[in-house]
Amino acid sequence: MLSCIDSSAVLGIDAFRVVVEVDASPGEGKFLLVGLPDAAVRESGERVRAAMRNSEFKFPSSSRLVVNLAPADVRKEGPGFDLPIAMGILMATGQIEMEDINSFMITGELSLDGSVRSVAGVLPMALAAKEQGKKALIVPAGNLREAAVVDGLDIYPVETLFDAARVFNYVAGREPIRGGVDSFSPEDGIFDVDLSEVKGQESVRRALEIAAAGGHNMLMVGPPGSGKTLLARRLPTILPDLTLDESLEITKIYSIAGMLNTESGLLRTRQFRSPHHTISTAGLVGGGSYPRPGEISLSHHGVLFLDEFPEFDRRTLEVMRQPLEDGLVTISRAAANLTYPARLQLVASMNPCPCGYLGDTVQRCSCSPISVEKYQARISGPILDRLDIHVEVPRLNKDELMSNRPGESSAAVRTRVMDARKRQTQRFHDTPVKNNAQMRPKDMKVYCHMYDDALALLRSAIDKLSLSARAYDRVLKLARTIADLDGADKIGMPHIAEAVQYRSMDRKYTKR
Repeated sequence: MLSCIDSSAVLGIDAFRVVVEVDASPGEGKFLLVGLPDAAVRESGERVRAAMRNSEFKFPSSSRLVVNLAPADVRKEGPGFDLPIAMGILMATGQIEMEDINSFMITGELSLDGSVRSVAGVLPMALAAKEQGKKALIVPAGNLREAAVVDGLDIYPVETLFDAARVFNYVAGREPIRGGVDSFSPEDGIFDVDLSEVKGQESVRRALEIAAAGGHNMLMVGPPGSGKTLLARRLPTILPDLTLDESLEITKIYSIAGMLNTESGLLRTRQFRSPHHTISTAGLVGGGSYPRPGEISLSHHGVLFLDEFPEFDRRTLEVMRQPLEDGLVTISRAAANLTYPARLQLVASMNPCPCGYLGDTVQRCSCSPISVEKYQARISGPILDRLDIHVEVPRLNKDELMSNRPGESSAAVRTRVMDARKRQTQRFHDTPVKNNAQMRPKDMKVYCHMYDDALALLRSAIDKLSLSARAYDRVLKLARTIADLDGADKIGMPHIAEAVQYRSMDRKYTKR
């Protein structure tokens, strides 16, 4: 007897339909699994066999079972096909019946005792099910929250194979769960850190505000203990709220990576990722024999903080050039060619020299000029050009360090950032651009008009700093953001002057 169960698999950040076809016929008692399965899928036969027996179902040991995962020309991976295969076998052997089977999609991993374990990628699967006109989704109970993000689906969370069989045999007696994004309350302002905790560093706080207002990348340079990491961790607290589409994109990425908290369902806050400098290229940008998202995709619509910037492998950093420009990372492998989103804010920090005390007012630098030059040259010019804001983070003096006066709160700074972002939303409402950092050359011609004195100052800065074409674009975008924070429609000389100072380290801390 033949049965067909609809399941799903993930390719990139989207899911596609996989039909699990099971044919049970008299034969020599073999279990054949075809359809380009990976190792985890091929092992499902033993899991299904044990799960069925321990759930008091009969596994047809004397039958010839052929399981096909269609389409057969696309690689299938992961243990999420265990449950649909088991349900297909139960239907093919007449142990359960279901007339409306075409309206269901099923996914889940089976334990040997018949319990159902959570799987990765349920949110994109649920979205695919809705697009394909499915009415119901059977998922592991641990994946309920993310499946319930999708409105218009009947969600049946199951803890065991027996529970899934009951849905088929007694579907009228089991009440489905319906969710939708309206059932998820936003997590606005839920942070365990605040900008008011930062002592002093007014110039760096201003740079953070500009970075947040325009979506700009940022580099901080200063001695150890000056507060670079402390400041970077507070950038998400002043960024605007995520839109619903942004929340869904981030949640899909974390679902695919198997990193979604079972209690959260929908991520509503911007993520802060801080990988160690020993990370591999595949770990940072994504990869593997079958590509998975890396740290830059996990930072999508959030903040990626690279501490000890020069200590990262130079080849790894160079791979980031294309994602920083395009907001996408394309990974090509023999098994697949996938594209993941990577629209992030990069915040990097570094010491000015190997010992960290070059130019420090208290501790003397012990590095030779040659070692300082080699250290600073680890950051290439093209990478530095992609960091819009360069700011020095000096050591706090004793008065600042011992002061109990709180600084301006994240909420107050965030209000100004939101006002600036609203101006940008109105400006770019009919374009794919979301903020000033994403402006294209044609957008800059339209929206970056300057007064004559501002234009003259910019010409002088280009000559004195020998700015590259990309650095020139960065200065202009920064000036546009500073003008937005001031509520100005046209870029003035003070805006250009402040923007230029954030590029003054192009020559001071690098040798190109």
